[in-house]
Amino acid sequence: MVSNKHIAIVFLLLVGVIVFFGIYDVDILIEDYLYNFDTKTFVVRADEQPYRAIFYDGAKKFVIFIGVTALFALLGSWKFERLKPYRRGLLIVVFSAILIPSVVGQLKATTNMPCPEDEIRYNGSYPRTAVWECYADDFELKNDRIKCWPAGHASGGFALMSLFFLFQKRKNRFIALGVAVVVGWSMGLYKMMTGDHFFSHTLITMLLSWLIIIIVARGVARYTKRI
Repeated sequence: MVSNKHIAIVFLLLVGVIVFFGIYDVDILIEDYLYNFDTKTFVVRADEQPYRAIFYDGAKKFVIFIGVTALFALLGSWKFERLKPYRRGLLIVVFSAILIPSVVGQLKATTNMPCPEDEIRYNGSYPRTAVWECYADDFELKNDRIKCWPAGHASGGFALMSLFFLFQKRKNRFIALGVAVVVGWSMGLYKMMTGDHFFSHTLITMLLSWLIIIIVARGVARYTKRI
């Protein structure tokens, strides 16, 4: 079972990362390497192929495929004895696949944070701001609410970190976790290169995803002892 200490450490790490990137301009230092100030363009266009097909459309389809497969496997675990030992793990995967994009999507809808391409430094109209700060009174929002914090696209990839709890062998668990991290970061880095997200957006999504996953894992372990 996931311990309270584990949950507390991840939560404090998440808060620390949010504060650190809100105070220091590390995101700017990284994003500057991905932006051409002469042409005022990012290194990859959002519609440029084959990058979009692989890291956006393809990655989304892969994540959805894993989620749907886990759901059918979970339903099948009540019929097929071979799947029964994986039932708790499948519950964690399915709940995580639903909760993580939902929580991240809700945060994106309420935090009102700009993407790199929206900021003045990168030829946009929004000032640099931290998530806990308000815009100046004389600043007129371009949209009613801008949705760019944290990283939504990568949340699907990082939701796959829940596969860690599906496998029983330690080696397989860490292989699954490693694959999920690679998928999540490939989706996040793609969005960084198109100017849709800063580095911290993806890092925060990864930590938030793991926090949700271990909370779900603890809940499943506690309330499903008989299944």
